[in-house]
Amino acid sequence: MDATSQESFLEFVTNRSTALLRTAVLLSGGDRHAGEDLLQNALMKAAGRWHRIDEPEAYVRQILYRQQVSRWRLKGPRRELTVAEPPDPADGTGTATAADGTGAAELRLVMRDALSRLTARQRAVLVLRYFEDLPEADVARLLGCSVGT
Repeated sequence: MDATSQESFLEFVTNRSTALLRTAVLLSGGDRHAGEDLLQNALMKAAGRWHRIDEPEAYVRQILYRQQVSRWRLKGPRRELTVAEPPDPADGTGTATAADGTGAAELRLVMRDALSRLTARQRAVLVLRYFEDLPEADVARLLGCSVGT
């Protein structure tokens, strides 16, 4: 990598690593360490092709998604956890609120727990569709499946 490319790559990493790490952690089911590993591997792959990349962020994000799907395929299917009834909401109205402000923290913990029970592929779909706000067709194309899947 020449000096100009190296400077460009370092600037990209400095400016975009926080957002990319957030996506990687979400794809990893909330596991920060796994997300850091996922991002580091994606950045290493991008660094090797940096001089040929037109849209760096899109390229790195696609590496993140594909790596996570590959990890999911290697692990094989997981068993789903089934429960008889959904958990009771904190205030009995269907929303998790509390007078002392702990409702948001509790909701984050519940969401993290729910996301961790999904397969990596299911998490990838949710992250791409709702966090990245990609259309269903783009999600299907990135994950290599049909829109209906």
